[in-house]
Amino acid sequence: MKFSIIALGVVFLISKNDAFTTKPIFSSSSVVKSINNNNSNNRVGLNAASIDEVEEIVNNELLGRPARPGRPLRIAIAGGGVGGLTAALCMLKKGFDVQVFEKTEEFARFGGPIQFASNALSVLKEIDENLFDRVLDKFTFTGTRACGIKDGLRSDGSFRMTNDRLDYLWNEDAPADWFVKFPLKQCADLFGLPYTGVIDRPDLQAILIDECKKLNPDFIQNGNPVVSYVNKEGKGNGVTVELADGSEYEADVLVGCDGIWSAVRATMYNEEIKETSKDRMKRQGCTYSGYTVFAGETIIKTPDYYETGYKVYIGPQRYFVTSDVGDGRIQWYAFFALPPGSKKAPSGWGGSVRTEQSDPGENLVDYVKSLHEGWSEEVMTILDSTPPESVEQRDLYDRFPEFIRGWTDKNVCLMGDAVHAMMPNLGQGGCQALEDAYVLTECLEATKSTENIEEALQEYYNKRIVRVSIVQFLSRLASDLIINAFDTPWSPHDDLGKSWKSYLTFFWKPLLQYVIFPFQFAYLYSYYPSGSMGELPAKLEEKWRKEHKVSAEKQFERVAKEGQGPAGPSFFATAETPTATSTVLQATATPDDNE
Repeated sequence: MKFSIIALGVVFLISKNDAFTTKPIFSSSSVVKSINNNNSNNRVGLNAASIDEVEEIVNNELLGRPARPGRPLRIAIAGGGVGGLTAALCMLKKGFDVQVFEKTEEFARFGGPIQFASNALSVLKEIDENLFDRVLDKFTFTGTRACGIKDGLRSDGSFRMTNDRLDYLWNEDAPADWFVKFPLKQCADLFGLPYTGVIDRPDLQAILIDECKKLNPDFIQNGNPVVSYVNKEGKGNGVTVELADGSEYEADVLVGCDGIWSAVRATMYNEEIKETSKDRMKRQGCTYSGYTVFAGETIIKTPDYYETGYKVYIGPQRYFVTSDVGDGRIQWYAFFALPPGSKKAPSGWGGSVRTEQSDPGENLVDYVKSLHEGWSEEVMTILDSTPPESVEQRDLYDRFPEFIRGWTDKNVCLMGDAVHAMMPNLGQGGCQALEDAYVLTECLEATKSTENIEEALQEYYNKRIVRVSIVQFLSRLASDLIINAFDTPWSPHDDLGKSWKSYLTFFWKPLLQYVIFPFQFAYLYSYYPSGSMGELPAKLEEKWRKEHKVSAEKQFERVAKEGQGPAGPSFFATAETPTATSTVLQATATPDDNE
């Protein structure tokens, strides 16, 4: 386990201030007047050090908002993914002068869904009511239905919905399909929040770009990414942003949200972009998680389609995840504990061109099925309905929390995957990027002078480091437990689970169901700046449920007539190659490998 309990304890030892003290603001005229008065009355000259101090104060500028005088804060954002576009919208709404630099030449419609949990939906609503409404119009709720862990070997193949039976130990006919269920709906109701679900990245992309362009039609530059930066001498004097075409851009603040292989982080931490160790266990400061993942998408009407949101099938040394992603589609992920570079499938992750399959004649669905020999027919049914040419793979990397180096360098800060890439198990990568964008904007909005920018960025780090580190820990812990400490649960009625892990898994069940998962999801949802939404979540879900069935049935009918076709060209995150001509929103829920 990469993050130990001791490491989690360190998180809570990090000092955390709730507010920072704003330093006095000086205008150049008041400073000069004070100098002149002091000089004429006391006849005391200024030495070189004093002059330097005065020039620094004079050069600092008042920062304005609609309700106060001063110029707008000038922000450069590296990266046009989920975090970058959300940060841009937040800041544009506060009156900041914002420019986003995105590496791809243009945005295009492709890419798979991204999960937004209840905490992320609360942030969206607090940012902008119209944004929230538009996202929910394209949303597929999963958290209102049964979600949880199923037995990958004992599920009977009929996709039946079962509950726990107290007579399980002595009645061999008692169903053993579901291991535990997640209290997603109950935890959302606790805080009065909308329910967890997914939205297609192309739809989210279109909404965010459209909302930003309403405030500034020229807010983004495509095809010219940030490659480096240089902080200017003196406090509050800004940063020079270096771009791929050789040009420069002057800003008060540079925000690096350019993904796991971040150029901004490379400059800040003196890294080499995508530098990889010989054993591939380290890559640009990121650690191989120990897991590779295959992914695919299919349209299929399973018997439990309308009753389940997402399911995690567990078994020896692997787990298989399925999720309803709307319009009759089921997206699946298959996680395996394999060495890095164990590559079979193409990696179109990132909207980049799909790399050539290692064995062009191999049926990738058959390969994934071979790794699930003896598993439930429910897994095989999903795989059999998946077009083999749509299967992709990548190795998963994540990062340790940055307790020592922090997320800031004078007038520069990091957010999202650029600084806290995490495992996808909790679906919180994109959610935490949204929280970053909201908190960073709030900290900068309170800044009245360029002199205070460094303190504002440090305050952003202080407010975010504890929560983000806990979420990183929980995300990694989920994989490590499932792979290293979980197995097919023990049963007195068969020999499928007889290892020590099987007994441990069996005894974990009540603790997971009634203690760990309730506290985990309650913590994740406990950040909700919008406050309780009362009856709104239930009304939204009721409206969606009717529309969901209509759209799904249309797709089921279409596939029955026309058959399956491959899904979009990639399920995953933003393109990493400067030559790419299109992009999708970054799926910060899963760190991107981008071979």
